[in-house]
Amino acid sequence: MENKVSGKVDRPGSSRRQKLISRVSYAFGAFGNDMFYGALSTYFIMFVTTHLFNTGNQAQNNRMILYITSIITALRILELVIDPFIGNWIDRTKTRFGQFKPWIVVGGTITSIVLLILFTDLGGINQTHPFLYLIIFAVLYITMDIFYSFKDVAFWSMIPALSFSSQERERTASSARIGSTLGGGLVGVLVMPLVLFFSLNKSGGTGDSRGWFAFGLMVALVGIVTALVVGIGTHEVHSDLRKNKENTVGFKKIFATLAKNDQLMWIALTYGIYAIGINILNSLVLYYFTFILGHSTLFSVFQTVNIVISLVSVSIFPRLVDRFNRRSVFATCIGIMLAGILLFSVAGKSFILVLTAAEMFQIPQAVIFLVVLMIISDSVEYGQLKLGHRDESLTLSIRPLLDKLGGAISNGVVGQIAVIAGMTTGATAASITAAGQFKFKLMMFAVPAVFLLIALVIFWKKSTLTETRHAEIVDELEKTWGKTTAEQNILPASTTITLTTPISGEVMALSDVSDPVFASGQVGQGFAIRPNDGKVLAPFDATVKRMFSTQHAIGLIGDNGVSLLIHIGFGTVTMKGTGFVSYVSENQHVKKGTELIEFWAPAIKKAGLDDTVTVTVTNTKKFDNFDMQLELGTKVTANTETILQLQPKNQIDATN
Repeated sequence: MENKVSGKVDRPGSSRRQKLISRVSYAFGAFGNDMFYGALSTYFIMFVTTHLFNTGNQAQNNRMILYITSIITALRILELVIDPFIGNWIDRTKTRFGQFKPWIVVGGTITSIVLLILFTDLGGINQTHPFLYLIIFAVLYITMDIFYSFKDVAFWSMIPALSFSSQERERTASSARIGSTLGGGLVGVLVMPLVLFFSLNKSGGTGDSRGWFAFGLMVALVGIVTALVVGIGTHEVHSDLRKNKENTVGFKKIFATLAKNDQLMWIALTYGIYAIGINILNSLVLYYFTFILGHSTLFSVFQTVNIVISLVSVSIFPRLVDRFNRRSVFATCIGIMLAGILLFSVAGKSFILVLTAAEMFQIPQAVIFLVVLMIISDSVEYGQLKLGHRDESLTLSIRPLLDKLGGAISNGVVGQIAVIAGMTTGATAASITAAGQFKFKLMMFAVPAVFLLIALVIFWKKSTLTETRHAEIVDELEKTWGKTTAEQNILPASTTITLTTPISGEVMALSDVSDPVFASGQVGQGFAIRPNDGKVLAPFDATVKRMFSTQHAIGLIGDNGVSLLIHIGFGTVTMKGTGFVSYVSENQHVKKGTELIEFWAPAIKKAGLDDTVTVTVTNTKKFDNFDMQLELGTKVTANTETILQLQPKNQIDATN
């Protein structure tokens, strides 16, 4: 099948059918990944506090719960230090099965089996040899957590390896978000009905060890099957373009990046505090349904409603941020969550009020997650402008680290809350005293509310990386693109290089454009065209080295060694891609005349912006004798006339 953009024949792996299979398989993987994480971070702790220890000695039971929850917290925090090295290890993986799939399949299988084992009492040694049990538990748990990190990091790092098409990556990511939402929500729908169905003793709505083992078995089977689906159904693109550069990432570098990139630091601090608060409350909701309402099965109704509303909230997110700014969306979401906490605290045993309050707390979480993710992503460019280097993977690794930290702390806190409130082995809704209920509600509502308020204050006062500021940063960065990019294949000094017109219109002097940075030659020598057509064509054979996300500019590295920036309009970065369509992707090789970008001039003019197209040789110092071949004011047609000639400098001179 011929590729209309490049004229090349597509590989069989890029067929429409295979793309669909790969996308669906990846969505199944996201489903299993989030179902496992939900079971581990939210529901496993309830099994620990209500069924794992039943010695008949309540003080002994409480001590063992304290030990277990402390071990979980300590191991998960320790594992945070290991995560960056896990990422590096995956980056260096090379097998005939691909770079990521082996870790997903192996990690998914091992973690599922270990989780199932942890949903048992290890043959009764938790009572006969309690300290031996603690040692074995710690070994099993850290093994599971490390292999889960291998699987999780490999899974979410896999998207760029599935396709070089930005459009296909977006479709894959969207499918994955749907799978994640369904998996994370469905585990909450099934947990108590499944536990109670397989329990011989309902134990006042908490079930028994058989029921919890059945739940663990369901999660384990889903984890293994979905990991295998990813391994069999996805197709990693094999290309020289995916060869990794040497990269060393360590805890010190993460800390240094946080310290120097102040906007990343503030949003990380905001999200870290926020994550602790929401994890505590989210983990206690099932306890509320079980020990306050006295109807644990109603938790499934809540989770079913939550799945539907979460899918809706994710789908309307783009419209929210388009209509309002991110700061307002974040603050409004926190306000709704605080109102939900207040209503929850007085809802008592009214299921309608509890459901309403819980949804008010749950609905904004998906939106806040996306707001934070966008700001962290934007801080990549902020750090690049401020620090002079781009730390993409390092920056984006901060969010999962903070999620794990929030989960680790909440696991330790929730275990202690269950002990303080008397919600441990043998407890029922009827056995919880008024004092126990008060302590439970104080920890469930007051503590998370304080964390959310602190996060809001930090965000509002310190996080200044708005959409407008990010657009300005991108505009500054794109003007510096290519100055040190083209270090290869500079032709001999005797060679004459020609550039054809990349777009139809009227020739202008670069010095006459309205942008002072371009006009002064700071970006490089070149020319400008006042367009009468919106089609931008490649002026020579080249590799697309930079496709700006807003699609209003493109950076090419020519086979002739020329580093060329084609920039459409001034201030058009603020349009966020509206009115622009790109037909190529980064690292794609294009022939002269290939259509690169198409834009709609009326959209630019409606925004009150200048649509002048500038074409600059950003590695100007490598070349000599820039000779314009057409007079100013000449009407030109794209790809038909030579507009500029230049010659490479002597290689020794070019390095001076």
